[in-house]
Parts: sequence; structure tokens; C-alpha cells
Amino acid sequence: MEPLKNMIEEKKAERDLNKRNPFKPTGAFIGASWTALLVGTVGYCIGLWNATMALNEKGYYFTILLFALFAVISVQKSVRDKAEGLAVTELYYGLSWFATIAAVVLLTVGLWNAELLLSEKGFYAMSFSLSIFSAIAVQKNTRDAKLIDDNEIKL
Repeated sequence: MEPLKNMIEEKKAERDLNKRNPFKPTGAFIGASWTALLVGTVGYCIGLWNATMALNEKGYYFTILLFALFAVISVQKSVRDKAEGLAVTELYYGLSWFATIAAVVLLTVGLWNAELLLSEKGFYAMSFSLSIFSAIAVQKNTRDAKLIDDNEIKL
């Protein structure tokens, strides 16, 4: 009877190891987040490449995209760190939010004053929004997956 009991316990342990953690992001959500980030940023850059605006204007819009991507990742990190009880200085936290808001305002003012068709303005606004939202999702997925993997290894 003892070998059967050991085999049952081993099978139970195997099931526990194969059981998916419900807090870990699924592969589908991770893939969708990365796809959205790529579609948003590549679409935005292709739009800039094909635009008939001056090179300095293209540089302005490209720099705002890069600035916004960095800023939203900083906001996500600092908000998450604070929620988890990790030390975050108020200066960094405030600067992260300021940079995010500044990037959105700069894009809005730039598009408002640009001599572009409304459809072009809408394209840039939507691809910018998709890019910054998906950057937050990618950062969250990366952090969640790492946190869960590190904790599962310790168990």
C-alpha cells in the first residue's frame, strides 16, 4: 500500500507544479500587449516617415513619442513600487507624472497647431495613445511575470 500512496502523492505534487498561477499574465495577454506596442510605435513612425512635414517637425513628434514611452513606464513603476511599499521619492513620483502629462500636452498642442488633415491628426493621436497604453501593459506584464517566477522558485 505504501508505494501506491507515494505514487499518489507524487502525482499530486506534479499537478501542483503544473497548476497555473492565476495572477501570472497569460501568454495571450503578453503577446497582445507586445503586438499593440509594436503596431502603435511602428505605425506612428511609418506615418512620420511618409509625412510631408519638415524634418524638424518629424523629429519633434518622434521625440515626444520616445519621451512619453519612458514617462509612462516610469509612472507605472513608481505607482507600483508605492503600492508594494517600496521606497519611492516624492520627487521621482511627481516628475514621472509631470513628464507623462507634459508629453501628452506637447503632442496635443503640436497636433492642434499642425497643418495636417484631421485624419492625419487623428492617426497620430490614436497611434500615440495605443503606444503609451501598451507600454504600460508590457511593463506590468514583465513585472508581474518576474515577481511570480521569483516567488515560485523560492517555494
